[in-house]
Parts: sequence; structure tokens; C-alpha cells
Amino acid sequence: MVRPAAPRLLLALTLLLGSTVAPTSQPVSKTEGQGQAAAGPGQQLDRSGAGESVLVSVFVELELSDKIWPLAHSRALALPPASATSCPRNLTGLVITTDCNVSHTGHSRCACRPGYQWSARLCSSSTPCPSHSHSGQLCDCRIFSHSIPGYCQTLPPVPGNLSLNSQLQMPGNMLNLALLTTQNVTNPKWFLRRTENSKLIPLRSGPQVSLSFHQGQASLSISRPSQHWAGEYLIYFEAQGFAWKLQQVVKVPLQKAEVALFPEELSISCTASPSFQLSCCFPSTNLVYTAAWSPREGSHVSLLNRTGSQCLLLDVQRCPEADTTYTCVLESQGLAPLRRSVAVAVIQDGDDACPEDFSAVAWNVTKAGHAAQAPCPGNKAGMVKRFCGPDGAWGPLQHNCTDMGILALYDEARLLQAGQGKPDQRVPQILERLQERVEAASSPSDLLKLLSTVEVLAEVVAEDRTTLKPSALEDLLTITDKVLDTNISSLWTPAQAQEPSMGSDFLLAVETLARSLSPKGQPFFFSSSSVRLQSQLLEPPLADYQISFSTQPPLRARIPRYSLTPWVRNGTTVSVTSLVLQNLDRLLPSNYGQGLGGPHYATPGLVLVISIMAGGKAITRAEVIMDFGQTDGALHCVFWDHNLFQHAGGWSDRGCQARAANDGPATQCICQHLTAFSTLMSHHTVPEDPVLELLTQVGLGASILALLVCLTVYRLVWRAVVRNKVAFFRHAALFNMAICLLAADTWYLAGSVFLPRTHNLLCLVTAFLCHFFYLCTFFWMLAQALLLAHQLLFVFHQLSKHLILALMVILGYLCPLGLAGAALGLYLPRGQYLREGQCWLAGKGGAVYTFVGPVLAIVGVNGLVLAMTVLKLQRPSLSEGPSVEKRQALLGVLKALFILTPIFGITWGLGLVTMLEEASAVPHYIFVILNSSQGVFILLFGCLTDKKVQEALRKRFCHTQPPNSDISLNTNETYISEQSKGGSQNASSLSSPP
Repeated sequence: MVRPAAPRLLLALTLLLGSTVAPTSQPVSKTEGQGQAAAGPGQQLDRSGAGESVLVSVFVELELSDKIWPLAHSRALALPPASATSCPRNLTGLVITTDCNVSHTGHSRCACRPGYQWSARLCSSSTPCPSHSHSGQLCDCRIFSHSIPGYCQTLPPVPGNLSLNSQLQMPGNMLNLALLTTQNVTNPKWFLRRTENSKLIPLRSGPQVSLSFHQGQASLSISRPSQHWAGEYLIYFEAQGFAWKLQQVVKVPLQKAEVALFPEELSISCTASPSFQLSCCFPSTNLVYTAAWSPREGSHVSLLNRTGSQCLLLDVQRCPEADTTYTCVLESQGLAPLRRSVAVAVIQDGDDACPEDFSAVAWNVTKAGHAAQAPCPGNKAGMVKRFCGPDGAWGPLQHNCTDMGILALYDEARLLQAGQGKPDQRVPQILERLQERVEAASSPSDLLKLLSTVEVLAEVVAEDRTTLKPSALEDLLTITDKVLDTNISSLWTPAQAQEPSMGSDFLLAVETLARSLSPKGQPFFFSSSSVRLQSQLLEPPLADYQISFSTQPPLRARIPRYSLTPWVRNGTTVSVTSLVLQNLDRLLPSNYGQGLGGPHYATPGLVLVISIMAGGKAITRAEVIMDFGQTDGALHCVFWDHNLFQHAGGWSDRGCQARAANDGPATQCICQHLTAFSTLMSHHTVPEDPVLELLTQVGLGASILALLVCLTVYRLVWRAVVRNKVAFFRHAALFNMAICLLAADTWYLAGSVFLPRTHNLLCLVTAFLCHFFYLCTFFWMLAQALLLAHQLLFVFHQLSKHLILALMVILGYLCPLGLAGAALGLYLPRGQYLREGQCWLAGKGGAVYTFVGPVLAIVGVNGLVLAMTVLKLQRPSLSEGPSVEKRQALLGVLKALFILTPIFGITWGLGLVTMLEEASAVPHYIFVILNSSQGVFILLFGCLTDKKVQEALRKRFCHTQPPNSDISLNTNETYISEQSKGGSQNASSLSSPP
């Protein structure tokens, strides 16, 4: 019996049978001391007799023991029966081809002897032995999980060779490899083992790689090979029933761009820094290079070895007397020398130069007209430059510092695109590592390389038609969410100055990768702060495809069944992917297609991407109905057309239209194609104009100063100007109006300057306080108007001072507080309270109407009071006029309302115009100028032009007694009684200036 757990030796025996027969059941044994020699290849066991020999095969299984290998199992050799004339035959030779060992798990590990190999069929259907994976031989050891299907076969001669046009590939040449063989070749596979990496990289057709296989012949061509293409090229193929491997080493010389000098230029002051260092760095290659600096007198040269590169350092100890050019020379046998030079300028006495500066980077004294250079800090690749102007003044910093991790992933993606590696394996690996490096992006160069990496991967996936697993898609969406985060998005503005189309290119890349999800990974859901995705398969019977997202604003989409039916047939797999990207719309170029003109549009803060895949192909034509929520004005349904503006991208409304929703006030968009959708509205943002921003800040600053002066004046003259009830009520309203407007302007200015484009708790508090204090300003205006109306209509009705003051406080503070609080409680839970990019009420959803509505109502009431006052003055009573002080108080109220109310009305009326106007920027400028100057108007017309205030100021500062200043305090009752009689005297006194 054979014990399964014991080691066994399977012998595939080639038997040479001679003319003399020996009993075939005779035991064959092998002692431990004899080792393999007891059954070596071609060993003669018996040479007795002569005659014709026949080769046959037989299996012998031996069980190992401590001392000997006894025969455990054998079977008789089935030979043709001997005829009467045939001679007896002897066993003349035995060859061992295969050694097998059975593990405790029941798996057989079978290794071929030299000169033998498993067939290609068994090789492809079994597992290679781990210990033989780097042996350099193909199919020499396999692991079988069940019964052993056969034994190793004798290898025939190599059926061909690998031809290389030139082992040394010069820059610009085409690398050509061809498999030359007379046998029919099948299943050829090309690999590259680069110089700096022992891992085999599969090659495929790409922009730089061309593979051909025709009539059993294989060839490989690579255009513009660089150091990334130097190494050992291997081809695996099958011929004559076996798997074969051939290889060729390719050497690529260094190119000048691959040699890095630091610094690239240098200017020194021999008195300030007589010594300096130059470095010449180049990548490691499979060519032997010798490096040298010239000149090197008075210098020390050292070689620094780094991972994948070498640097030759030149430490100059003695400052040169004149400008000198130092040259790094790289030489290799059979190649022309490669030279890179550094010009060192010496600062002489009298030369203009920039002084030392250690503010951010250590800048040495630099000659005027030259640039100083410094290495990028930390784990950054690149260089920081600073130009010294001709007048000896330092210029701004310039750098291309890029995170080394992001840069390495970008290089890997570019090589994958060129043809190195398998996309289905490498794309998920790069995405996984890339999402871990997003937080490292701290410069515009980092962001550009990061987005470029995603774009390259999208091109690879689209070209190779690769499908992604859910984990890879999740990594992509995580990258997108982090990129759209406010911390990273601050890098977009300087990055877009370098690459204006980067936002459009990134959107296209995300679209491409999002629809590449494998059908096996669906349904799939992802949700984060800026990215939401849902992908699902459609199965018959079909219904309308509907989806909704709880975004701000809420978003719904629907694809009617009749648009999906043509694609779901004959068992075709159909999937629909819906992707919402928030904050990306403001990072896209402000480009508008034909028919949209060029106004200042704004999107609702999100972009919806819908794609349909049917049978692995993208469907572009289908009707989609989208509801972006309630809108405040004219809406344009648009999509992002990547082909507009010379492929920079732009918004277009081609194939899209807007219509009113059947079940609510919202406006729906209907488009006849699939892409990235959004809406355009002119009233969501004010034009981003630096002049407008400057006018706003200057106007608000002037208004705040004027209000402070106004409150100071009231503090000085208050007792002198409130000698009767009418004057008290009027100045009390103006005083509270000034306080409220001062608080509102201060919070608004702080929010616009210190909280740009951020939606946090402080921004929420700022929006609420601005809303509250601006409402208080207008409600105090309403209190003043109602007070005047009461004085005109109810002459004999006496009002309690405390009652009126209490009512004014309720109207001026509690009513605005109720409106502001209701708006906060109603719209904040819905996500419709804050406007996108501003600390102010959202124009979408109705929050802004809790401010606009009361303001328009108050302006209307003030207009009615003014009209009533004018009519009343045109029909004076016949009684004797009131006292001079009473007339002054009433005329002061009339003057204040007549001047302040139109100003407030015109200002906010123009504010409505800016929400509707789509072509001109003039209303925006007028609105800003008038609105930001409200405090100035209050100071001028409500305070300083009042004669009581002027007299009180003269009396306080000039110590003079103005004429006719003795006015009785008991004038209110006299005025009311005289108004009942009516008289021309009152009319004449009212018409005269106070």
C-alpha cells in the first residue's frame, strides 16, 4: 500500500527493449546511497543479446523509506505476443523524466528533469510551483490537485529566434523585434523587464507600441523609446505542443532632457559666498556611463547614489575670478558624449544685485537680470525660481513643485497609456494609490498632475474598453469628492490660469470612468458631500427609469420607458448610471454656446450626468426629463458640450428645452441626449467683477463711518432736539435705523471679506444677522411713516409716549426677528437657506422672499404716506398755525421721509432689476453705489440737515445763542387744537422753511 502523506517518486520510464527478454515484473529498486544515478538518463540495465529494439513507456511509483526505495506499484508491460520466429527481448535502458511529491493536502508537485517539459496543454491548465516561478524555464514544475494527468515530454530544439534591429536604440529610432521561426506559432505574448525593476510588464498595443501577429509570425515595434523602455524584452509563445520563451536585451542611451542640473544658472558674490555646489543627476541605465565636471580646478567631485539615479556633485571651493561655464560630461563606449552646462556669473563691484532674502526660502545675493533657484521643499519634485529685476529688486516666486507620489502615479498612468501593463489590473491599482495622495495636493502643479492622472486613466479605459470593479469606482468617486472639497478647490483658480480647460477635461474623465462599471458590480450606490452616484441594471418588463437625489436644490430625473425599450432586446445587458457632482459647475470655464449670449449666468450648484450602457456600448440618444427644483426666474436647460470653444467646452442648450412641471411650480428640463446637464439662471450670483467688489467695500466702509458720526452727533445733541413728542419719535426712529443699518453693513462687509465661498456656522450666523438687521432698518422706516400718517389723519387723538415707543420697538425689532427666525427654521432644514458661494439668503427656494417681500411692502407704504402728506399740505386748515417748533418737527419728518424713502425704494428696486436683467451690468453698478451709501444719506438728510441738530451743535461748540430759539415745550397740544380750526397762517408757516 502507498501512504498518501508519504513522499513519493513518480518515474516516467522510457524502456528500450532488446532481443533478450527479462521478466517485466522483476522488481526495480533504488537505494538511498545510489541516489539519482541508479536511474539516470539512458542508463543501460542489460546489454545481453542483440536484435531490433522498441521504445515504450511505463509508470513506476516508489514509496520512500529510511534506507531503500522499494517498488510499491508496477504494472506489466503490454507487449505484442511473441511469434514463433521472434527472439526473446531484454530491458536495455531506463530514463527518469518527472519527479513528483505528494503534500499532506493531497496536491502533487511534479518537476521535470533537465531536457524535459510539460506540454502546453497541461501547462495552461495547471498551477506553477512557487519555488520555480523565477527559474527561467517554462513549465518545468506544475502542481496538480487530483490525479497526475501525464509526465514531462522531451523538448525538441528551439523553434526559432528573436531578432532585434539594433541592441542600442538611438533617440528617434524605431525599436523592432521579430520572432523568426519555421514553425507555426500560437498565443504570442510580449513582456518587458525594465532596468530598474525585475517585474515582468505585459505589453499591449498603444500610442507607442505596435503588435502584429500574422500567419503564425509575431513582431513588436516601439516608437520613440526612452529610458522607460530599456531592459529585457521577452516573448512567450506556443509551438510544437510546448510553451517557449525568447528574450533580447535593449539598451537606450540617455537623452539630454533626462540629465538634470541644479542650479541651471547661478550668480554669486565672491565676498558673500565664495564657495558653491553644482549637481548633475541622471537615471540609472543598463549602459555604463562615466561622468565628469569640467573645469574642476580647485573643486572636489563626489558621486551620490540614489534609488534609480546617480548625482555627480561638484563642490567649488575657490570663487572664479570671472564668469565661468561648468559642463557635466557623460560618456559611454560607442556613444557621443552628452554635455549639460551651467553658467556661473560673478558679481563684480558696481554691479546691481538683489540682496540676501531669508523670508520664505534662503535666497543668496543674485546679480540683476538673473534668476535665483532653490530646490522644492519636502517630498516635492521641481524647482523654485525668483527673478532679480534689472533694478536690483526681487520679483515674485515661481515654482513647479509637484508631490513626488502624485508625479510617480502620473508617470505610471502615461506608461500604461503608452502600452505597458494591463488596464484591468493597473487602473484600479493606480486609482487606489491616487486617492490616498489627494490630501498631499498643496499647489496648483499638484492639482494639475492629479487631474491629469485621472484623465489619462479615463482615456486608457475608453480605448481598451475596460470595465471597473466597484472598489475601483469607489476610489475614483472618493478622489472626485476630495478634489471638489473647498480646501482643494482653492487651488483651482491658479491652476486654471495655466490650463483653462482642466475643469472640462476632468468632467469628461469622470463621466467616462463612471459609466465603465462592470455589470457584475451593479447595483452600486455612492454618496458623499459633493458626489452622489447610483448605477443599476434594467431588466424586463421595463418601466420608466426614475431617480431622485436629496441635494440642494433637490434633483429628480426620469427616462421614459419608450426611450429605453429599443436597447433592451435579445438579452442585451443595459445599465443606467446617474451621477451628481456638486460644486463642479463653478470650476468649469464660463463659456456659453450660440443662443445663450454672454451674460453672467449661474448654475444651481450641481451637474447631473446620466449615461446608458447597452452591450458594452455607450448610448447617447435618449429622452431624459429633469427637475432641478423651484426656480426664481427664467431658466435655461443646458448641457456641457466638450467640443465647443476648440474643445475647451461650454454650455449649450441644443436639444434641450424648459417646460413647467405638471405637479408644482418647478421648471423641468427635457433633453434628447445623454451627457452632463445643469441649468443657467442670471439671478443666482452677482457678476464677479473686481470693480463691483471694490465699490461695495468702499461704499460700505463709508456708510459705516457716516453712521458712526451720526450716532455720535445724536449722543451730543439728543436732549436739545427731542423737546416734543413728534421730534422724539422721529429722532428715535432715525437713531434706531442708524444702529440697525450700522450692524447690518458691518456684518455684510465682514462676511464678504473674511468668509468668501464658505458655508460654515459663522457664515450661517452672518447671513441671519444681515437678514435681521436689514429688516429692522426698513421696519423702523415703516414706524416713522406710520407715525407721520397718524399725526396727519388723527389730529385730536393724543398718543401716550410710552405706548408709541413700545409699539415702535415691537414693530422695529420683534417683527424682523420673527421673519428672520421663521426663514431660518423653514429653509435651513431643507438646505435652501444659504446662497451658493455667499453668506446671504438663497435665491432659490423662497428664502430671499422673506426679505424682498417685506421691503417692497414697506416701500409701498412709505410711498402712500408721502402721497397723503403732499395732498394734506396742498389743503391746509383755516385755523391759526402751530408753534414754530411744531412746524419744524413735522417738516423734519416730511423731509426725512421724502428723501430717505425714494433712496431705499430705488436701491432695492434696482436690486430686483439685477435679478432679472441678463445683458447689462449697469443696474449692478447703480445698485451697489446707492445701496452701500445708505448710511451716508442718513447722516446728510436725516441728521446734519436738520435745523435743530445744527443749532444744538453751534450752541455746544460755538457757545452762541441763535435768534428765535426760545420755543415753548408745550406746543403739541396747541398745534392739535389749532389744526381743528384750520387757518391760512398754518399753511403759510408750513410752506416756509423751518
